[in-house]
Amino acid sequence: MSVIEQILIALSLCVDSFVVSSSCTLRNKITYRRGVLLALIFALFQGGFPFLGSCLGVAFVGLVDSVSHYVSFALLFLVGVNMIVESFKDGDDCGCRELKFWTICLLGMATSIDAFAVGLGLGFEYQWTEVLMTVCLIGLMTFLVSMVGVYLGRRKFPIPDKISGIIAGLVLVGLGAKILIEA
Repeated sequence: MSVIEQILIALSLCVDSFVVSSSCTLRNKITYRRGVLLALIFALFQGGFPFLGSCLGVAFVGLVDSVSHYVSFALLFLVGVNMIVESFKDGDDCGCRELKFWTICLLGMATSIDAFAVGLGLGFEYQWTEVLMTVCLIGLMTFLVSMVGVYLGRRKFPIPDKISGIIAGLVLVGLGAKILIEA
């Protein structure tokens, strides 16, 4: 997997965290310290879930080795299409009325479920070193992008979540198609 593909996966997965961090900061007057906590928790979940998914994928790769590229494609395709569909739904409530620690943890988990499925596909398809590099990159990019979301939210700058969700979904579908074509 190339570094460009790793960056695209990381950026696609952290779009949710970016939108949620911006929306929550826009709706709640939070300090930068609380914003750093929010970004750190989002990064831990966004990096941790694909790691867990890839561990599971590595464990089962022997069972599905002959069709692993189809499974990887299906997972990336489904997550990507789901991101596109979700971007068209009217969901103005980000679930962040009050940003307590446990609320941030729940938001971190909620924005990271798709990362688990992507990690599962990575575990089927790629070497362990590539997976670890991708997981670290996902965590780092999520932290940075979430901090940008906090900054923009504090500046009262709304994020067009429909467009960002569509772009992220299309990138994941495209990466899934690339895996299928190369198989």
